[in-house]
Amino acid sequence: MLKTLQIIALLQGLFVLSVLFINRKDYKKATFWLLFGSLLSVLLYIAGDDENNIFVQDTDWFLFDSSLFVTFLFLFFRYYKSGKDKFAKLDCLFFIPNIIYFTIEGIEINLVKENLLVEIFEIASELAFLFYLLAIIYSIITNKNKHWIIYFAIPIAILFALSSVNDILKTFGMAELPLFNDQNFNTYLLLVIAFLFYFIAFKLLGKNKDILPRTEMSKYKNSNLNSKLIEQYKADLVRSMEIDKLYLNNKLSIVDVSEKLNIPRQYISEVLNEYMDTSFQDFINEYRVEEFINRLKNDQNNHFTLLGIATDVGFNSKSSFNAIFKKYKGLTPTQYKKTLL
Repeated sequence: MLKTLQIIALLQGLFVLSVLFINRKDYKKATFWLLFGSLLSVLLYIAGDDENNIFVQDTDWFLFDSSLFVTFLFLFFRYYKSGKDKFAKLDCLFFIPNIIYFTIEGIEINLVKENLLVEIFEIASELAFLFYLLAIIYSIITNKNKHWIIYFAIPIAILFALSSVNDILKTFGMAELPLFNDQNFNTYLLLVIAFLFYFIAFKLLGKNKDILPRTEMSKYKNSNLNSKLIEQYKADLVRSMEIDKLYLNNKLSIVDVSEKLNIPRQYISEVLNEYMDTSFQDFINEYRVEEFINRLKNDQNNHFTLLGIATDVGFNSKSSFNAIFKKYKGLTPTQYKKTLL
Protein backbone atom coordinates (compact mmCIF):
# COMPACT_ATOMS: atom_id res chain seq x y z
CA MET A 1 0.00 0.00 0.00
CA LEU A 2 2.73 2.46 1.00
CA LYS A 3 4.84 1.58 -2.04
CA THR A 4 1.85 2.24 -4.32
CA LEU A 5 1.29 5.63 -2.68
CA GLN A 6 4.95 6.49 -3.17
CA ILE A 7 4.87 5.66 -6.88
CA ILE A 8 1.62 7.61 -7.44
CA ALA A 9 2.91 10.65 -5.55
CA LEU A 10 6.26 10.46 -7.36
CA LEU A 11 4.64 10.42 -10.80
CA GLN A 12 2.26 13.26 -9.86
CA GLY A 13 5.17 15.27 -8.50
CA LEU A 14 7.27 14.85 -11.63
CA PHE A 15 4.32 16.00 -13.73
CA VAL A 16 3.70 19.09 -11.56
CA LEU A 17 7.38 20.08 -11.51
CA SER A 18 7.55 19.70 -15.30
CA VAL A 19 4.50 21.95 -15.84
CA LEU A 20 5.84 24.53 -13.39
CA PHE A 21 9.32 24.59 -14.91
CA ILE A 22 8.03 24.94 -18.46
CA ASN A 23 5.95 27.97 -17.42
CA ARG A 24 8.48 29.41 -14.95
CA LYS A 25 8.75 32.75 -16.79
CA ASP A 26 5.07 33.43 -16.07
CA TYR A 27 5.65 33.54 -12.30
CA LYS A 28 7.50 35.76 -9.85
CA LYS A 29 10.97 34.33 -9.28
CA ALA A 30 11.14 34.13 -5.48
CA THR A 31 7.79 32.42 -4.96
CA PHE A 32 8.32 30.16 -7.99
CA TRP A 33 11.67 28.78 -6.84
CA LEU A 34 10.54 28.41 -3.22
CA LEU A 35 7.50 26.39 -4.27
CA PHE A 36 9.63 24.45 -6.76
CA GLY A 37 12.17 23.74 -4.00
CA SER A 38 9.40 22.66 -1.67
CA LEU A 39 7.92 20.21 -4.17
CA LEU A 40 11.36 18.94 -5.23
CA SER A 41 12.25 18.22 -1.60
CA VAL A 42 9.02 16.22 -1.34
CA LEU A 43 10.05 14.15 -4.35
CA LEU A 44 13.44 13.46 -2.75
CA TYR A 45 11.67 12.45 0.45
CA ILE A 46 9.39 10.06 -1.44
CA ALA A 47 12.27 8.57 -3.43
CA GLY A 48 14.81 8.27 -0.62
CA ASP A 49 12.88 8.11 2.64
CA ASP A 50 14.96 6.36 5.32
CA GLU A 51 12.25 3.98 6.45
CA ASN A 52 10.72 3.22 3.04
CA ASN A 53 13.36 3.77 0.36
CA ILE A 54 11.59 3.19 -2.94
CA PHE A 55 14.72 2.26 -4.94
CA VAL A 56 17.31 0.80 -2.56
CA GLN A 57 15.96 -1.16 0.38
CA ASP A 58 17.45 -0.72 3.88
CA THR A 59 19.43 2.34 2.78
CA ASP A 60 19.57 5.37 5.09
CA TRP A 61 19.53 8.54 2.94
CA PHE A 62 18.90 10.86 5.89
CA LEU A 63 19.23 14.04 3.81
CA PHE A 64 15.97 13.17 2.05
CA ASP A 65 13.78 14.36 4.86
CA SER A 66 10.28 15.84 5.04
CA SER A 67 11.46 18.79 7.16
CA LEU A 68 13.09 20.47 4.14
CA PHE A 69 9.66 20.60 2.50
CA VAL A 70 8.23 22.42 5.54
CA THR A 71 10.92 25.13 5.53
CA PHE A 72 10.51 25.78 1.80
CA LEU A 73 6.72 25.89 2.22
CA PHE A 74 7.03 28.36 5.10
CA LEU A 75 9.29 30.67 3.05
CA PHE A 76 7.05 30.33 0.01
CA PHE A 77 4.07 31.52 2.05
CA ARG A 78 6.07 34.46 3.48
CA TYR A 79 6.99 35.67 0.00
CA TYR A 80 3.53 34.95 -1.42
CA LYS A 81 2.03 37.08 1.36
CA SER A 82 4.54 39.95 1.10
CA GLY A 83 4.57 40.02 -2.71
CA LYS A 84 8.37 40.40 -2.76
CA ASP A 85 10.06 39.16 -5.91
CA LYS A 86 13.68 39.07 -4.72
CA PHE A 87 14.88 36.52 -2.18
CA ALA A 88 16.60 38.07 0.85
CA LYS A 89 19.85 36.31 1.78
CA LEU A 90 19.01 36.76 5.46
CA ASP A 91 16.07 34.38 5.03
CA CYS A 92 18.58 31.55 4.56
CA LEU A 93 18.73 31.55 8.37
CA PHE A 94 15.37 29.76 8.37
CA PHE A 95 17.23 26.68 7.11
CA ILE A 96 19.34 26.49 10.30
CA PRO A 97 16.94 23.97 11.94
CA ASN A 98 17.33 21.79 8.81
CA ILE A 99 21.12 21.95 9.04
CA ILE A 100 20.95 21.02 12.73
CA TYR A 101 18.50 18.21 12.01
CA PHE A 102 20.59 16.78 9.16
CA THR A 103 23.72 16.98 11.32
CA ILE A 104 21.99 15.13 14.14
CA GLU A 105 20.76 12.47 11.72
CA GLY A 106 24.35 12.00 10.52
CA ILE A 107 25.58 11.66 14.09
CA GLU A 108 22.86 9.13 14.93
CA ILE A 109 23.97 6.85 12.08
CA ASN A 110 27.38 6.44 13.76
CA LEU A 111 26.04 6.07 17.30
CA VAL A 112 26.05 2.58 18.76
CA LYS A 113 23.30 3.49 21.20
CA GLU A 114 20.91 6.41 21.55
CA ASN A 115 22.23 9.57 23.16
CA LEU A 116 19.83 11.69 25.24
CA LEU A 117 21.43 15.02 24.30
CA VAL A 118 21.27 14.19 20.59
CA GLU A 119 17.61 13.16 20.94
CA ILE A 120 16.76 16.43 22.71
CA PHE A 121 18.36 18.49 19.91
CA GLU A 122 16.44 16.43 17.36
CA ILE A 123 13.14 17.08 19.11
CA ALA A 124 13.96 20.82 19.36
CA SER A 125 14.58 21.03 15.61
CA GLU A 126 11.34 19.12 14.92
CA LEU A 127 9.47 21.66 17.07
CA ALA A 128 10.99 24.45 14.94
CA PHE A 129 9.38 22.90 11.85
CA LEU A 130 6.10 22.62 13.73
CA PHE A 131 6.42 26.32 14.59
CA TYR A 132 6.81 27.14 10.86
CA LEU A 133 3.58 25.30 10.09
CA LEU A 134 1.70 26.92 12.97
CA ALA A 135 2.93 30.35 11.86
CA ILE A 136 1.42 29.74 8.41
CA ILE A 137 -1.90 28.60 9.91
CA TYR A 138 -2.06 31.51 12.37
CA SER A 139 -1.34 34.07 9.65
CA ILE A 140 -4.06 32.70 7.35
CA ILE A 141 -6.66 32.48 10.12
CA THR A 142 -5.99 35.95 11.58
CA ASN A 143 -6.02 37.61 8.16
CA LYS A 144 -9.29 35.84 7.31
CA ASN A 145 -8.06 35.35 3.75
CA LYS A 146 -8.27 31.75 2.63
CA HIS A 147 -5.13 30.34 1.08
CA TRP A 148 -4.71 26.89 -0.45
CA ILE A 149 -1.68 26.14 1.77
CA ILE A 150 -3.88 25.87 4.87
CA TYR A 151 -5.47 22.65 3.57
CA PHE A 152 -2.05 21.01 3.78
CA ALA A 153 -0.45 22.97 6.61
CA ILE A 154 -3.07 21.84 9.15
CA PRO A 155 -2.87 18.06 8.56
CA ILE A 156 0.94 18.16 8.26
CA ALA A 157 1.15 20.22 11.47
CA ILE A 158 -1.00 17.63 13.26
CA LEU A 159 1.21 14.80 11.98
CA PHE A 160 4.40 16.62 13.01
CA ALA A 161 2.95 17.42 16.44
CA LEU A 162 1.96 13.82 17.13
CA SER A 163 5.27 12.54 15.74
CA SER A 164 7.10 14.92 18.10
CA VAL A 165 5.01 13.63 21.00
CA ASN A 166 6.04 10.10 20.08
CA ASP A 167 9.71 11.11 19.92
CA ILE A 168 9.45 12.71 23.37
CA LEU A 169 7.76 9.61 24.80
CA LYS A 170 10.38 7.37 23.19
CA THR A 171 13.26 9.51 24.50
CA PHE A 172 12.06 9.15 28.07
CA GLY A 173 11.30 5.44 27.77
CA MET A 174 7.53 5.75 27.67
CA ALA A 175 5.04 3.93 25.42
CA GLU A 176 4.51 5.61 22.02
CA LEU A 177 1.17 6.39 20.42
CA PRO A 178 0.61 3.32 18.20
CA LEU A 179 -1.33 5.18 15.51
CA PHE A 180 1.57 7.57 14.92
CA ASN A 181 4.65 5.41 14.89
CA ASP A 182 7.20 6.00 12.11
CA GLN A 183 5.52 3.64 9.64
CA ASN A 184 2.02 5.11 10.08
CA PHE A 185 3.37 8.66 10.09
CA ASN A 186 4.98 8.07 6.69
CA THR A 187 1.76 6.62 5.28
CA TYR A 188 -0.38 9.52 6.48
CA LEU A 189 2.18 12.07 5.28
CA LEU A 190 2.34 10.48 1.84
CA LEU A 191 -1.46 10.59 1.58
CA VAL A 192 -1.39 14.34 2.27
CA ILE A 193 1.50 14.86 -0.15
CA ALA A 194 -0.16 12.82 -2.92
CA PHE A 195 -3.27 14.97 -2.56
CA LEU A 196 -1.10 18.11 -2.54
CA PHE A 197 0.39 17.17 -5.91
CA TYR A 198 -3.04 16.28 -7.30
CA PHE A 199 -4.47 19.59 -6.07
CA ILE A 200 -1.66 21.69 -7.59
CA ALA A 201 -1.79 19.77 -10.89
CA PHE A 202 -5.56 20.34 -11.11
CA LYS A 203 -5.16 24.07 -10.41
CA LEU A 204 -2.29 24.49 -12.88
CA LEU A 205 -4.18 22.76 -15.67
CA GLY A 206 -7.12 25.05 -14.95
CA LYS A 207 -4.81 28.09 -15.32
CA ASN A 208 -5.54 29.05 -11.72
CA LYS A 209 -3.74 32.22 -10.63
CA ASP A 210 -3.93 31.48 -6.90
CA ILE A 211 -1.19 28.84 -6.88
CA LEU A 212 1.63 31.24 -7.76
CA PRO A 213 1.67 35.03 -8.22
CA ARG A 214 2.30 35.80 -11.87
CA THR A 215 4.88 38.19 -13.25
CA GLU A 216 3.32 41.50 -14.15
CA MET A 217 3.79 42.18 -17.85
CA SER A 218 4.98 45.72 -18.41
CA LYS A 219 3.05 47.69 -20.99
CA TYR A 220 6.36 49.37 -21.84
CA LYS A 221 8.24 46.18 -22.75
CA ASN A 222 8.78 47.38 -26.35
CA SER A 223 10.04 50.79 -25.28
CA ASN A 224 13.11 52.30 -26.98
CA LEU A 225 14.19 54.21 -23.89
CA ASN A 226 17.77 53.68 -22.75
CA SER A 227 19.31 54.46 -19.37
CA LYS A 228 20.78 57.78 -20.54
CA LEU A 229 17.41 59.04 -21.82
CA ILE A 230 15.65 57.84 -18.69
CA GLU A 231 17.96 59.88 -16.43
CA GLN A 232 17.68 62.90 -18.71
CA TYR A 233 13.87 62.78 -18.76
CA LYS A 234 13.71 62.30 -14.99
CA ALA A 235 15.88 65.39 -14.49
CA ASP A 236 13.78 67.39 -16.98
CA LEU A 237 10.54 66.45 -15.24
CA VAL A 238 11.85 67.37 -11.80
CA ARG A 239 13.26 70.65 -13.09
CA SER A 240 9.92 71.51 -14.75
CA MET A 241 8.30 71.29 -11.33
CA GLU A 242 10.98 72.67 -9.01
CA ILE A 243 12.26 75.48 -11.25
CA ASP A 244 9.47 76.23 -13.75
CA LYS A 245 6.68 75.32 -11.30
CA LEU A 246 4.41 74.02 -14.05
CA TYR A 247 2.14 72.52 -11.40
CA LEU A 248 0.77 75.99 -10.62
CA ASN A 249 -1.29 75.70 -13.78
CA ASN A 250 -4.55 74.12 -12.54
CA LYS A 251 -5.28 72.82 -16.04
CA LEU A 252 -1.86 71.26 -16.52
CA SER A 253 -1.97 68.03 -18.56
CA ILE A 254 0.59 65.50 -19.65
CA VAL A 255 0.27 66.90 -23.17
CA ASP A 256 1.26 70.35 -21.87
CA VAL A 257 4.36 68.94 -20.18
CA SER A 258 5.19 66.92 -23.28
CA GLU A 259 5.10 70.02 -25.46
CA LYS A 260 7.01 72.13 -22.94
CA LEU A 261 9.84 69.61 -22.50
CA ASN A 262 9.72 68.19 -26.04
CA ILE A 263 9.38 64.66 -24.63
CA PRO A 264 6.87 62.21 -26.17
CA ARG A 265 3.97 61.80 -23.76
CA GLN A 266 4.32 57.99 -23.70
CA TYR A 267 7.91 58.39 -22.48
CA ILE A 268 6.75 60.74 -19.71
CA SER A 269 4.26 58.11 -18.56
CA GLU A 270 6.88 55.37 -18.75
CA VAL A 271 9.51 57.29 -16.79
CA LEU A 272 7.02 58.26 -14.09
CA ASN A 273 5.36 54.84 -13.78
CA GLU A 274 8.37 52.55 -14.23
CA TYR A 275 11.32 54.55 -12.92
CA MET A 276 9.86 57.07 -10.48
CA ASP A 277 7.12 54.81 -9.10
CA THR A 278 4.35 57.38 -9.46
CA SER A 279 1.67 58.57 -11.88
CA PHE A 280 1.52 61.91 -13.66
CA GLN A 281 -1.29 63.20 -11.46
CA ASP A 282 0.38 62.09 -8.22
CA PHE A 283 3.65 63.62 -9.40
CA ILE A 284 2.21 67.11 -9.85
CA ASN A 285 -0.12 66.90 -6.84
CA GLU A 286 2.78 66.16 -4.51
CA TYR A 287 4.46 69.39 -5.61
CA ARG A 288 1.19 71.28 -5.17
CA VAL A 289 0.82 70.01 -1.60
CA GLU A 290 4.39 71.03 -0.72
CA GLU A 291 3.87 74.45 -2.30
CA PHE A 292 0.66 74.87 -0.30
CA ILE A 293 2.51 74.06 2.94
CA ASN A 294 5.34 76.49 2.15
CA ARG A 295 2.85 79.28 1.51
CA LEU A 296 0.82 78.38 4.60
CA LYS A 297 3.95 78.81 6.73
CA ASN A 298 4.59 82.24 5.21
CA ASP A 299 3.04 84.96 7.39
CA GLN A 300 2.47 87.13 4.32
CA ASN A 301 -0.32 84.72 3.30
CA ASN A 302 -2.23 84.90 6.60
CA HIS A 303 -5.00 86.96 5.00
CA PHE A 304 -5.72 84.18 2.47
CA THR A 305 -8.16 81.34 3.17
CA LEU A 306 -6.96 77.75 2.88
CA LEU A 307 -8.98 77.32 -0.29
CA GLY A 308 -7.54 80.54 -1.68
CA ILE A 309 -3.99 79.27 -1.22
CA ALA A 310 -4.96 75.85 -2.59
CA THR A 311 -6.44 77.39 -5.72
CA ASP A 312 -3.35 79.51 -6.17
CA VAL A 313 -1.04 76.47 -6.18
CA GLY A 314 -3.04 74.56 -8.78
CA PHE A 315 -5.93 72.76 -7.08
CA ASN A 316 -9.33 73.00 -8.77
CA SER A 317 -11.81 72.35 -5.96
CA LYS A 318 -12.08 72.15 -2.18
CA SER A 319 -13.10 68.48 -2.15
CA SER A 320 -10.23 67.27 -4.35
CA PHE A 321 -7.76 69.46 -2.44
CA ASN A 322 -8.84 68.05 0.93
CA ALA A 323 -8.70 64.45 -0.30
CA ILE A 324 -5.28 64.85 -1.94
CA PHE A 325 -3.78 66.71 1.03
CA LYS A 326 -4.95 64.04 3.48
CA LYS A 327 -3.57 61.32 1.19
CA TYR A 328 -0.07 62.78 1.45
CA LYS A 329 -0.05 64.19 4.98
CA GLY A 330 -2.58 62.05 6.84
CA LEU A 331 -4.41 65.18 8.07
CA THR A 332 -6.95 67.57 6.61
CA PRO A 333 -5.59 71.04 5.70
CA THR A 334 -7.39 72.52 8.71
CA GLN A 335 -5.89 69.94 11.08
CA TYR A 336 -2.46 70.49 9.60
CA LYS A 337 -2.72 74.27 10.06
CA LYS A 338 -3.44 73.74 13.77
CA THR A 339 -0.16 71.85 14.14
CA LEU A 340 1.68 74.97 12.99
CA LEU A 341 0.20 77.19 15.70
